Amino acid sequence: MNPEVSDRTSHPALPAEGLEFQPVTTGRLPDLARFSAQHGKFRYCSCMRWRVTSTEYRNSAAEDRGEALEGLVRRGRPAGILAYAEGEPVGWCSIAPRESYAALERYRALPRIDEAEVWAVVCFFVDRRYRRQGVTLGLLGAALSYARAQGARIVEGYPVEPGSRSYTYMGSPRTFLKAGFVDVTPPGQARRVMRYCVPREV
Repeated sequence: MNPEVSDRTSHPALPAEGLEFQPVTTGRLPDLARFSAQHGKFRYCSCMRWRVTSTEYRNSAAEDRGEALEGLVRRGRPAGILAYAEGEPVGWCSIAPRESYAALERYRALPRIDEAEVWAVVCFFVDRRYRRQGVTLGLLGAALSYARAQGARIVEGYPVEPGSRSYTYMGSPRTFLKAGFVDVTPPGQARRVMRYCVPREV
């Protein structure tokens, strides 16, 4: 299946009106670089917070993280989705198999809840001019389509309530619920886990 094509009708998360959503491939690296250059907070992390161990993250500089993310894309690894408005990248969502997130796999507050193979959505970043316009929901919907095209059967998210002192770029529970996710947080666990099970083809 062509990874450049976004499926707009396969799940409840409908893209925001007038926006386009595409997975980041080598051909879209210039767009990712442009998005990074325009957003200092994104550039500082380059969405490597969960992809490398905490020690590796602390010992790296912003430039190193940006090069690492670009390297993942060049090696054909799943990295994320970009949102476009009039051809300009205005939003980002990180989506990949959970095992590719080294820090997440070691994070005691979010242990695996079972042995299922899952893909994980761990970060959103939206240009401030486009916030509160459904961009995050559109990104999440496109991430689901992309993961399904790559063979994923389960997609997980770890949202936090707005205003939480936890890592705040992981989306809100409300957004995940709108996209069709269900809460599967184990009893007694503080950090929330939500899942979307990809419907099987009839």
